[in-house]
This record gives sequence, C-alpha cells and structure tokens, in this order.
Amino acid sequence: MDPEPGPSSSAGTDPPPPPGPSQPALPPPQLSRYEAQKRRDWNTFLQYLRNHKPPLTLARCSGAHVIEFLKYLDQFGKTKVHAAGCAFYGQPNPPASCACPLKQAWGSLDALIGRLRAAYEENGGAPDSNPFAARAVRIYLREVRDAQAKARGIPYEKIRKRKRGGDGGGGSGSSSGAAAGGSSSSGAVATAGDVSGGVASS
Repeated sequence: MDPEPGPSSSAGTDPPPPPGPSQPALPPPQLSRYEAQKRRDWNTFLQYLRNHKPPLTLARCSGAHVIEFLKYLDQFGKTKVHAAGCAFYGQPNPPASCACPLKQAWGSLDALIGRLRAAYEENGGAPDSNPFAARAVRIYLREVRDAQAKARGIPYEKIRKRKRGGDGGGGSGSSSGAAAGGSSSSGAVATAGDVSGGVASS
C-alpha cells in the first residue's frame, strides 16, 4: 500500500511574509544652545590637556591648571583691557585706540567655568574633586572681574534676573554674565564659542 504523501517539500522554502511598514528612525534629539556650547567647551578643554607640555590627564588636572587654561584663552580675547600706565586707564569710553592687549572678558570666563564645571561631573567626575570648582579658580575670576572693572572704569554691579516677557531682552545667563563684566562698552566681547574655535584651531 502506497504511503500517504507527506507535506510538500516546497513548504519549507516558501518566502516569509512581507514585513510590515518599517517605522522611520527618529532623529536624535537636538541639543539646546547651552548643551551644544557645553559640549564644545568640554572638547576644547580636553584638547588643551592633550596639547599641554607635558600632556595632562583629566585625573591630574587641578585648579592651577584651570587658571593656566583661562590665561591661555586671553590670546583669543576681544575685549580691550587698559594697562595701569595707559592714558585711557579707568575710562569707560576712551576717545582713541591704544596698544593695550585684548583679553577675555570676565563674564565670558565666568560662564565658561560654569559650563565646564557641569560637564566635568556629567562625564563621571566627582564633585569633591572638580577642578573647575576649586577655590583658587573662584579667587582668580574675582580678581579678573575687579581688575577689568578698574581698568575700564566700569563698576561691577549684579544684574537682577529679568522676568520673562519684560522688555524683550531675553538674554541668556552667559550673556548677562558678560554684560555684568562690563563688556558692553567695548562692543567686542569674545563668547565662549569664539574661545572654543580659537583653541581648536591652535
């Protein structure tokens, strides 16, 4: 008696059913202006450590190295800071140009340190060993603020946070800090973005 025919041998080779409509890949979330700037600043500082002679590791970085980094950034500054012997020392609106150097405005440095302090901890650094929060860095920033205020004849005043929907100023925290540093009179203040670009190209 002939055996009953088994299942067709071609059954195992049938093509799988067509997949359903594929879901389009979601674009990565767009970083805010602050987060994007913070990432650029962090990468800039890491590059500075690699280019340091001798090279530095993040684990060995101290407040003294952070101050050294801030002084290095002065070469990319756009704010005129009059020397003590300059005829325009202490004048907020000098009538002519002079040979005094351009430096980073205090407000730009203060905002930069704030972003780097946050980036350090976001990248696994311990708060108690954060070199950007070192007391020496705070003292240095205070000295820069006072020296620039005297040199440019602009007293430092704390700017109160404006309420939203006020006069439409809408400035960010870093721009307010730059204004507090007396940068508005020069009309040429280096932002942290300028700082990062300058270091990256060095």
